[in-house]
Amino acid sequence: MTNIILTGDRPTGKLHLGHYVGSLKNRVAMQGDPENELFIMVADMQALTDNAKNPEKVYSNVLQVALDYLAVGLDPARTTMFIQSQIPELSELTMYFLNLVSVGRVRRNPTVKSEIEQKGFGDSVPTGFFIYPVSQASDITAFKANLVPVGEDQKPMLEQTQEIVQSFNNTYGEVLVNPKGVFPDKGMGRLPGIDGNGKMSKSLGNGIYLSDSEETVAKKVMSMYTDPNHIHVEDPGQVEGNMVFTYLDVFGKDKEKIEELKAHYRRGGLGDVKIKRYLIEVLEEELNPIRTRREEFAKDPEQVMLMLKEGSEKAQAVAAQTLAEVKKAMGIAYFS
Repeated sequence: MTNIILTGDRPTGKLHLGHYVGSLKNRVAMQGDPENELFIMVADMQALTDNAKNPEKVYSNVLQVALDYLAVGLDPARTTMFIQSQIPELSELTMYFLNLVSVGRVRRNPTVKSEIEQKGFGDSVPTGFFIYPVSQASDITAFKANLVPVGEDQKPMLEQTQEIVQSFNNTYGEVLVNPKGVFPDKGMGRLPGIDGNGKMSKSLGNGIYLSDSEETVAKKVMSMYTDPNHIHVEDPGQVEGNMVFTYLDVFGKDKEKIEELKAHYRRGGLGDVKIKRYLIEVLEEELNPIRTRREEFAKDPEQVMLMLKEGSEKAQAVAAQTLAEVKKAMGIAYFS
């Protein structure tokens, strides 16, 4: 049985190492399995829910996100990459689903509540942002995705999709596929920012981006949060909460050497600069091929956009078929 997988990103900025560790590497692995059919959405409509007055930010980053996709190894011959706004069927499905969800239910969604609080919307939350869990349900069901890779913080969004699917199928008949979540392995938490903040983001200025130059990566690593009490080289240092060792654990291949460095740091006699220089080498080994591919694809942006156009046309054909089945089940396929 073929697995249909849907995932994606909001185009509000270039993608960083948090995206790479949290989702991009896994997507490349999934596209290599012949049992998987992978759809990846550039969620520009979702990005506009809180950027409606700054559409240029979203527009310019559609290309940047696509370049990051190609740079990490996502292949348009094996993966359908598309732009959300180019699939009008998604908006129509959202309208039908909204009638199956109460305002109270959306308001109780913990992810929505948390994000509204984080963004400081108060009573001025845009309606589009408020109902985006319903929009996500249409994105997932339009492609009849049975697997949806999500982080633990997105679990309530998936649960809301499952509720909508159950409600629709109970009301109109078995048309929609009930998706299952694919969650990160236990212990694979979110990659923290270089400042030690639990979240890496553009707004916090604490990210290392896939498009960063070698010089920029080195500069960011040298500014990384370590152990504030490790003032002198001879002082014993703390490894836990030290971002350099956190990143070495994620990206370093020589685990034996990393454990030796940890032991040396704990007993004293190992300076922060030395371990940071080692981390720069480790990250460059990972990022250099990605950066090189990205620069090559960036030479022909028209071809990249053509890839997205063709992917959007393919995705629309799939969504149109699902929408036709939905309207028939609802009894509103008046002229077919």
